[in-house]
Amino acid sequence: MKPYIYGKRNLIHIIDVRETLKGVLAAQRFLKMLVGSGRDVLIVGTKRQARAVIEDVGKLTGMPFVTERWLGGTLTNYRTIRSRLKRLEELESTLQSPDVNKNFSKKMESSLKREYRKILRNLAGIRTMDRLPGALFVVDVRREVIAIQEARKLGIPVIGIIDTDSDPDLVDIAIPGNDDALRAIDLILKEISQAILDGKSGRIAKEEADRVKEGPTEVRTERPSGRRRSRHDESADEKPVSAAEAKAAADSAASAEKPAGDAPTTEAPAAVNG
Repeated sequence: MKPYIYGKRNLIHIIDVRETLKGVLAAQRFLKMLVGSGRDVLIVGTKRQARAVIEDVGKLTGMPFVTERWLGGTLTNYRTIRSRLKRLEELESTLQSPDVNKNFSKKMESSLKREYRKILRNLAGIRTMDRLPGALFVVDVRREVIAIQEARKLGIPVIGIIDTDSDPDLVDIAIPGNDDALRAIDLILKEISQAILDGKSGRIAKEEADRVKEGPTEVRTERPSGRRRSRHDESADEKPVSAAEAKAAADSAASAEKPAGDAPTTEAPAAVNG
């Protein structure tokens, strides 16, 4: 963390705000490119200070998020997670049925409700995630180390807010900042959410332009081929963006000079204990 620290005062390390700005710009460029290509970003932050902010960002951008306990295998054992999400849909359908009182006893109904609440609490934020994400954004690198390990195992780029007690080598794009202060987390995530929204807008505009360029197309009514898709074909669709592109975005942002008038209106994260 030495390159990201401005100085030390009374045993308190002060993060260099210029390094924070470089990290935010690199993350914005990469996420805008990633979301514009059609991939999603999984936002993870299970600490109490970050939960409300991450939920708001997830709902605003439509990106999956995790604010409760990270379930081991959420990425590496994704098929099992999808089966639990299917179970969640089954429980919702059962409990919302008008005949639930007739088909189940009160004890069984209470048991189904407990199971439903447990699954919903842990998986509500990723219930719309129908494939592996293109990148992982974590608020606290030390706390979310299991999620980071799973992402690195699958080659998924990781962007993280790193405090003075964190290891920057665990992430592909590091954003130095105070990961304990609600205001610092909120300021950084606002910039990140704006980049995601810009990427989605660019993707929509590109799709509209391609649709206009192609013009009306004839609807094909022929039956699909009987050949089943192989595992190789499916894995090709799910291949995440290379982490090398995240590194390239970080290096590009570090070397670029941003005009003062275009700098994001973020404040320096508060000083943190070293």
